[in-house]
Amino acid sequence: MRLSSIAYKTVMAISGLFLCLFLTVHLLGNLALFFPESVARTTFNAYADFLTHLPPIKIAAYLTYFAVLLHVAFAFTLTKRNRASAGQRYAYRGSVNTTSWYTRWMGVMGGILLLFIIIHMWNFWYPYKYGHDIALDANGKKDLYGIVVTSFASLTCVLFYVLAMVALGLHLYQGLHNGLRSLGLYHNRYSVWSRRLSKVFAIIVSVIFALMPIYIYLRG
Repeated sequence: MRLSSIAYKTVMAISGLFLCLFLTVHLLGNLALFFPESVARTTFNAYADFLTHLPPIKIAAYLTYFAVLLHVAFAFTLTKRNRASAGQRYAYRGSVNTTSWYTRWMGVMGGILLLFIIIHMWNFWYPYKYGHDIALDANGKKDLYGIVVTSFASLTCVLFYVLAMVALGLHLYQGLHNGLRSLGLYHNRYSVWSRRLSKVFAIIVSVIFALMPIYIYLRG
């Protein structure tokens, strides 16, 4: 059965909002990285251990994986469909593309974020879950904090993460606004507040996430 564009946008909106919720929780937990190093290590490792062993969190993690895959698959399909439709309009009507540059680059930003997710999980999630030689902290918890600090000792890694957070900010700004509109908040009165909310959320999340590797790198 071929789904309509509205159905695709609705699914993308729901999965996108779920991922925004995940980002918020993930951000709050990662704020421990800004603590003094002695406190940050035990706090962050305890947080990671808590997420690993609590059954409801495990379920939420699998839902997050599913939401990412669903969001990517539907975005890819919808982009192909929109490009085919736009090509026909331009060919027959000579239309000019008047959309904003960040709207046109949403796919590129999404691609950067997908690459970031893969690298992020390879750098942190995989060694934490399956690494056999991972060190333990003073409380006997796996030292994920040590892995993070080691990774962000590399300037290349830091710059890539900052670039990814720029892409995240732009993607959140446009995507959250579009998602809220897809779910019915398209009246002008709501659209203004939706745009403002999206901008504030995108700036807060992307800037704080970007500051984490910078802070760890500069602290040495």
